[in-house]
Amino acid sequence: MQKKHLILALIIYVASAVASYTVFSAMNQDGGSTSSDAAVNEESETGTALSMLLEIDATEPKDQACPLNGQLLTATEKNAWEQRRPLFVMVENSVDARPQSGLSRADIVFETIAEGGVTRFGVIFYCAAQKQEVVIAPVRSARSYFVDWASGFNYPMYIHVGGANVSGPTNALGQIKDYGWEMQNDINQFSVGYPTFVRNYNRVEGKEVATEHTMESSTEKLWTVAAKRDWTNLDPEGDEWLAGFETWSFEQDPVSPGTVERVHYDFWSGYNDYSVDWYYDASQDVFLRSQGGAEHIDLNNNERVAAANVIIIKTTEKGPINEKKHMIYGTVGTGDALIFKHGDVIEANWVKKTRVSELQFTDNRGLPIELAPGMTWISVVGIGTEVIY
Repeated sequence: MQKKHLILALIIYVASAVASYTVFSAMNQDGGSTSSDAAVNEESETGTALSMLLEIDATEPKDQACPLNGQLLTATEKNAWEQRRPLFVMVENSVDARPQSGLSRADIVFETIAEGGVTRFGVIFYCAAQKQEVVIAPVRSARSYFVDWASGFNYPMYIHVGGANVSGPTNALGQIKDYGWEMQNDINQFSVGYPTFVRNYNRVEGKEVATEHTMESSTEKLWTVAAKRDWTNLDPEGDEWLAGFETWSFEQDPVSPGTVERVHYDFWSGYNDYSVDWYYDASQDVFLRSQGGAEHIDLNNNERVAAANVIIIKTTEKGPINEKKHMIYGTVGTGDALIFKHGDVIEANWVKKTRVSELQFTDNRGLPIELAPGMTWISVVGIGTEVIY
């Protein structure tokens, strides 16, 4: 009888172990989330399971403008974003890191070279990320010029995995400390760790991904850290985020489509994997993105990355300045810009008066240019870069 009890106990133990392993493996593949707050999970055919956060009546009007990009969303979403401040997340774009997770739900994206011809993104999540939790990957390290562009958004939460800390003008971690962001509005994976950040080696099914391209987080995890530090819509001193932010100007009336069908540019000669093409889709009134000759797809939902505004700004470019092939880009001052929207192009100027000033776009009279409401993608290239359209 005792032997039978031992055998039964062993069977139960093995069954429990197998069940536990299956559950936790699935959780790890889904970004390591253990949250039970989400009422509904949705999963596309090829995407990652994402948590629905808001119940929105299908008849609720989309008449509330996002302060970042003018996109019209519901009052339910506005009530959610008004309790928070934007996330500015560093996202890798090396070929081995693709496809990324989360770009289709960004409000604004900054793009330029991180080092040696390899581009990186500074991705801002705020309004479009309220309805559904957004998995973000792969999160990578800080760069000095991205810190300066982030500074124009009135202390957003700045998210990264370490950063360039070599001496001189590329010392991004030194900048963050000097600006007083450390353990305040700065969220560094080295300081926060698990479970806010998780290394997901299975993030791209069927692809072996190097360790440096595996770091995942999510919008809800990051906003949770921000709230614990008292960085919500208010900062720890009680100052409102939006009260200190200078918004862009947005169109109020419909605009007829133009004749620009394709926009092409390179960041670094000979690095075709980072060549960018935007194709205008009149049916959606957006530009659809390709890079390296392939459609740029969001791993979360299998959607192609699309932007209502594609803005190319030209600025001073120095480098590589060290053995790591780091670059320096001018972030303050003024220069030439091209704004593509509605299948048309506008020759414009970019203006950023100080580090903490928002980047603005003006015409030749110095007046603000109205942007199309919707996702805005800003590519930063060196002066003299050829843009073909």
